[in-house]
Amino acid sequence: MTESRFLVTHADDSSAVLKDIDRGQVHTLGSNPGLAVNDLIAGTVEPEPPMEVTSQLVEFEKRRTLSVEHSPEPPTKQEREIAADQPDGELTREERAGTGELHVLTVPEAQTEDAAADVLEDEGTLVRAAKLGVERVEVRSAEGVVSVRYLP
Repeated sequence: MTESRFLVTHADDSSAVLKDIDRGQVHTLGSNPGLAVNDLIAGTVEPEPPMEVTSQLVEFEKRRTLSVEHSPEPPTKQEREIAADQPDGELTREERAGTGELHVLTVPEAQTEDAAADVLEDEGTLVRAAKLGVERVEVRSAEGVVSVRYLP
């Protein structure tokens, strides 16, 4: 039996896949109790008898949906200033006032859109949001700068 916080990484009518955001373990549910991709739940899973190949969600207390979106807005002045002081490939993390974080990544200008797409598609982006306790991730990009804003 495992009690933790889980990110739903796949869901269909008959099953769901949960990633334990604290341990990194993946649990495939033998049935789907109404979960959707990008749901974050706090609950308990246990192996499903008799073969214990799949798991079952025996209880869950909290459920919220996380979102990741590409903003049409460019990075802010602060984010561009951070990027100007770091070489390509560097990442700066800063706490936001209140809840969340700001990540600023510098990339070669020609790779900006690809880098932003990678962040948007990366499961790790949602796992980070879940660990920070936020519900929304906003990605902004322009000429060699990708900012990732973890927002409440």
